[in-house]
Amino acid sequence: MVNNLSLQLLKKARGLPPESGVYLMKDEQGGVLYVGKALYLPDRVSSYFIASTDLGPRKQPMLALIVDFDVIICESEWEALLMEARLVKDLQPRFNERLLDDKTFPYLAITMRDEFPGVFVTRNPQDTRFQGARIFGPFLSGGSLRHAVQILQRVFQYRTCELDIRADNPANRSFRPCLLHAIGQCTAPCANRVTPAAYREDIDRFIRFLGSKRSAMLRELRAEMEIASVERKFERACVLRDQISAIERLEQRDHHKGDGRYEWQPEITEFIQNPADGLASLQLSLGLESPIRCLEAIDIAHLGGDETVGSKVCFIDGRPFKEGYRRYRIRTAGNDDFMAIREVVSRRYREAGDGLELYPDLVLIDGGAGQLSAALEAFESLRIKPPLVIGLAKKEEVIYRQGIAEPLKLARNDAGLKLCQAIRDEAHRFAQHYHHILRSKRMMDGSQ
Repeated sequence: MVNNLSLQLLKKARGLPPESGVYLMKDEQGGVLYVGKALYLPDRVSSYFIASTDLGPRKQPMLALIVDFDVIICESEWEALLMEARLVKDLQPRFNERLLDDKTFPYLAITMRDEFPGVFVTRNPQDTRFQGARIFGPFLSGGSLRHAVQILQRVFQYRTCELDIRADNPANRSFRPCLLHAIGQCTAPCANRVTPAAYREDIDRFIRFLGSKRSAMLRELRAEMEIASVERKFERACVLRDQISAIERLEQRDHHKGDGRYEWQPEITEFIQNPADGLASLQLSLGLESPIRCLEAIDIAHLGGDETVGSKVCFIDGRPFKEGYRRYRIRTAGNDDFMAIREVVSRRYREAGDGLELYPDLVLIDGGAGQLSAALEAFESLRIKPPLVIGLAKKEEVIYRQGIAEPLKLARNDAGLKLCQAIRDEAHRFAQHYHHILRSKRMMDGSQ
């Protein structure tokens, strides 16, 4: 039932600035009951004072205790995330998750002892690999933190891989960077594409960004860019210019490279409505600890054994990356799908198997147990094995996993399954397109 106080608070909430920020729910003594963050303060805060609001059994009693609220305006979603973490840790509000066991909450760790520091989300900051690391947190939401890390990686281009990278390693010269380098989200220290000094400057700017407001950071970067230009350090000035531009675009939800080379294909963007949800759901269903960022899918196409072809499509953060698409004219298989899959897998992942590039986080094979087994046989011949390979069977639409006989059956409306289906269908479309090109060419050659 809505009382006069609730109506007053609802009116106050709807009058808040349309900004990101943090809100603090207070009791009649002025104590803070709860701290939360909001991308859009009026909508989020006003939702507490609507009669139909259901916060669940643990938080619902809080509604009867709220007599007022305060808000802190933030310049970005990331700043709100950091502010929430600081306030919850300092105030220990009654209705927030209790921070009694720090290992259950996610932290942001920057491995400063490494020559090329990595940026990681961890629930165990005491792990030996994080000795000497800069630690931020704890945060309340691992999903929100990982999302923020991915967004900021577009700006500061830090590495998030587990590689042990040293500048004096001669193998770096022949190492192929992962696709995050191709889309401008990593400077690829693994392949000597950036010096330790330049990489450290990016990390230092990232740490400064975490501890300051966006507007202050932009002023500092512009001043640094002017100095670099005056000193004729044009390469450094260009890096700073690009970071300024990227920071100014942080609030964009669907990021596109300005030069058009790496834009997502619009037809794919349309039928994957929320790739982040799909990736999170798939990660949970497959029991993976780390998020899925790069996913590749393989399909085979032929008609009665004629012009057999294979395709490999690549998706990054749930979006198609066309520069990573590949097609293969099968040399040995005829109409044997299993042999064709083995050939495509061997040709595509040979360098990854030799340790000269990184595998994607997940490889999806179009097919059931037989097709998955054929792919795994090809991977067995490689020195380094992939992290995870799955098969998506047509008709049944179940997922086969390596080492597990029982297929994984997800609900038809499961976001992870829908993402897999969309990527599988895109691999099939790409393979069929190449197959039709070859058939048409053969028919034209035969008619001459």
